[in-house]
Amino acid sequence: MKKIKIAVLCSGGGTNFQAIYNAWEAGLIPHGEIVFLLSDRAGAYALSRAERVEIPFVVVDRKEIPDRAEREKKMIAALEERGIELIVLAGFLSVLSPAFVERYENRILNIHPALLPSFGGEGFYGLHVHEAALKAGVKVTGATVHIVTAECDGGPILAQKAVEVRERDTPETLQKRVMREAEWVIYPQAIEEVCQKLSGGRK
Repeated sequence: MKKIKIAVLCSGGGTNFQAIYNAWEAGLIPHGEIVFLLSDRAGAYALSRAERVEIPFVVVDRKEIPDRAEREKKMIAALEERGIELIVLAGFLSVLSPAFVERYENRILNIHPALLPSFGGEGFYGLHVHEAALKAGVKVTGATVHIVTAECDGGPILAQKAVEVRERDTPETLQKRVMREAEWVIYPQAIEEVCQKLSGGRK
């Protein structure tokens, strides 16, 4: 069975990377193989996580290389060297250029901590999303896996899972629950579905 080579892109703590890796190790992504982690921050804790599970990684630091085009050139070289077929964004905060997205058309996935199209677009990331959801007074939020396109958070939706908003929620408690109940559940599932499709396992 052909396994699709996956690279995970992270900027921070790598909790989603860990969840994806755990799912993969548990056999929940049989058509894929996590072979690489790339970060745009030298101090990202995700690098320690990758090291611990012996996943090779590369840093293309935003501070060292502020020019996006130059940074993406290095990223593409690192991805191509390893024969990467699917890119999974897991808290990757650099906005990818339209040229980069086009190069990997339908092969870049992202997870957003809300039910898109609600609380999506520019500036909506991390705790900002949960702050906005609480401020709006919604009773239900969740997570969305989508294909990355040139439009921020505007690509085709692959999976969504709802999470109840509780009366005493803070952005932090909501963030943790959305991760546990939605993100860590649907992201590995969506990754497997895409890998299966790319490997020819399902049309």
